[in-house]
Amino acid sequence: MDWNIDKKLSTITLDNCSTNDAMVEKIKARLKPDSLLRDGALLHMRCCAHILNLIVKDGLEVVKDGVERIRDSVAFWTATPKRKEYFESTANQLKISCTKKLALDCPTRWNSTYKMLEVAILYEDVFNRLALRRNGYTCLPTSSQWKFAKDICEKLKLFNSITEVFSGTKYPTANEYFPKICEIKEAILEWIESSDELIKKMAENMLVKFDKYWSVIHEIMGVAAVLDARYKTDLLEYYYAIFYGNDVDHQVKSIRQLCYDLLYDYQLRMNNDCSGDSQILEANVGNVGSDGLKKFDLFVIKKKRARTSYVRTELDVYLDEEVLPRSPNFDILLWWKLNGVKYPTLQAIARDVLAIPVSTVASESAFSTSGYIVSPHRSRLHWTTLEALMCARSWLWSAENSGKFLIYSFKYECI
Repeated sequence: MDWNIDKKLSTITLDNCSTNDAMVEKIKARLKPDSLLRDGALLHMRCCAHILNLIVKDGLEVVKDGVERIRDSVAFWTATPKRKEYFESTANQLKISCTKKLALDCPTRWNSTYKMLEVAILYEDVFNRLALRRNGYTCLPTSSQWKFAKDICEKLKLFNSITEVFSGTKYPTANEYFPKICEIKEAILEWIESSDELIKKMAENMLVKFDKYWSVIHEIMGVAAVLDARYKTDLLEYYYAIFYGNDVDHQVKSIRQLCYDLLYDYQLRMNNDCSGDSQILEANVGNVGSDGLKKFDLFVIKKKRARTSYVRTELDVYLDEEVLPRSPNFDILLWWKLNGVKYPTLQAIARDVLAIPVSTVASESAFSTSGYIVSPHRSRLHWTTLEALMCARSWLWSAENSGKFLIYSFKYECI
């Protein structure tokens, strides 16, 4: 608490390990509930990239036999360096470029099955030719299996592209969560209508896993979508009409109510910070007596304060304005910076909600990068040197990816 972290914490993004659930409860017990969003109800943000991986994993359990021979083929031709060389030689003879290497999928790597199939499909003719040349190669997929693999790959492509969006570190991802995850659910519902029984069963398994996590995460991400001036509640109404049918009004109302609740909480907090209203509220409640309804009296006072016309009008005015045209170059942070005078309380909410990372990719990448630098032979680097090395690596990679050659000068102070 020395760093006042309880006043700076909105959510914690973690994967779906059960031990993390227990840890979040312990953190809640150490922090003051009134310093957290909705008294800590929104503290645990589940990693969306991990959720997508679990959805894909459950779906592939049904169709794993359909891609098993392709997996066996990849395993056969990547088993030894000599086989790899023979595979590349055959590809060159067929004038097929070997720019992508064969790689087996791994249960712990996100989208690895998609990437394995994507590459293997490129070399379908190579596998067919090798089956004629090599007697030991007996796991050649049939033409129907290749076709099935292409269908699966096309469907997994959606998960891969959305995972990459969620893994971004140069832009807010919270406002992109809701439309992207709804795009996935819409696709799954479409696959359920497939005439292929395997595809249909795969989609049903995916939908079960999807609904399990949708119920615990969609509300706060719905708020993030509302805070995007391109979407507001119009996006909720569009997708909820598809998913819930006649229950669309109730579902939209729940997200709208959460927006109002957050607005009330932030307005009270801002007023307390400016005028010391918290002491006044406590004094008023203290005069009521020592009965068991003191908390109820405080609740009534807060509810009365929350009904002021200013708080209600700010959100209503924002929602009543027309949505902005969708543009890939839209800078949501700049928009809230420019409109903060008009919507001061909503700006404070947007600052906290849009800062929520929807995946743990950024933090895991940071630890992975530091692991490459700090090794058993370089285990005594000062933290300032380690920070400089990691920053230099990030800057140089950014310069290389942008096609610009930049020269950086660094000054190290070794302590």
